[in-house]
Amino acid sequence: MSFFSRRRGDLAVEGIDPNRVPPGQYLTDRFPVLHAGVTPRVKLDIWDFTVDGLVEDPVTWSYDEIRAMPSVTRTVDIHCVTKWSKLDTVWEGVSISEIMSRIKLKPGVTHVLISAEHGFTANIPLSDFMAEQNMLAYRYDGLDLEPDHGWPLRLLVPHLYFWKSVKWVRGIQFLDHDTPGFWERNGYHMYGDPWREQRYWGD
Repeated sequence: MSFFSRRRGDLAVEGIDPNRVPPGQYLTDRFPVLHAGVTPRVKLDIWDFTVDGLVEDPVTWSYDEIRAMPSVTRTVDIHCVTKWSKLDTVWEGVSISEIMSRIKLKPGVTHVLISAEHGFTANIPLSDFMAEQNMLAYRYDGLDLEPDHGWPLRLLVPHLYFWKSVKWVRGIQFLDHDTPGFWERNGYHMYGDPWREQRYWGD
């Protein structure tokens, strides 16, 4: 019996529904830190967030302007491509539905490209980006995000592998086509569904 099969068999004994954990994943109580490059040094007085691409009126918001938007709190499970899962994580931020209410898309948008510090990018289909539980998060577990976990702002897209929940986000570009982001160009799956184990090219 494999490690993952054995652990799944233990979940029910621990009072956890095994159906909450995608195949090939194990549970952790920790919050591992994984990213390429160094944690950026962010200066909030010059920080901004841009929404552009196929929108009627591109916008740029300061951090204070984003924090002044109505906030939501969500409790979600998260799943990393490196095979750890963490259940019942609590996030606070601005819902993607709130962001979308402030912009008007041009016809033909199918995908978004998320941009972040260090030139990092990630691609997400528009329909997935607009899922109800998604947000631009600035607090985790009742506290402001730690820098290693994406402060001052990270995207939260919990139904996809966690590399799509981009740390240190700086903008959203709306596109009429799909295009690979940083990890996708380096072998990760273009979509990244944990339940189908879409970790890498060919999965």
